[in-house]
Amino acid sequence: MAVVLIVDDEFGIADVLQDFLEDEGHTVLTAINGRAALERMAEQPPDLVLSDYMMPVMDGAGLLAKMAADQKLSKVPVAIMSSLPEPAVAEHCSGYAAFLRKPFRIGDVAALVERLLPGR
Repeated sequence: MAVVLIVDDEFGIADVLQDFLEDEGHTVLTAINGRAALERMAEQPPDLVLSDYMMPVMDGAGLLAKMAADQKLSKVPVAIMSSLPEPAVAEHCSGYAAFLRKPFRIGDVAALVERLLPGR
């Protein structure tokens, strides 16, 4: 299966996503902000990133910009998660492969992962 990095400062959301994805057979890494995510990706590059938009230290937009500038990370698909509507996020954030509106249903997560990691 795939290596999925969850980037969220809300531990409850990160825990639910981690439990679900591990039950699906994926290896899951977690980080509490964009800077910590970059450190995790230096250790083990993920196949997919699920990142919150609003976080302290480095937000989702900053993380996407850093990933786009890194040849090893620029092709990794990123799903941005937010309670804000997508048009509000898209004004400040670009380059993401999918958007997941919080609160979400776990079925929506399953469909998103299937779409971004076909055959895994």
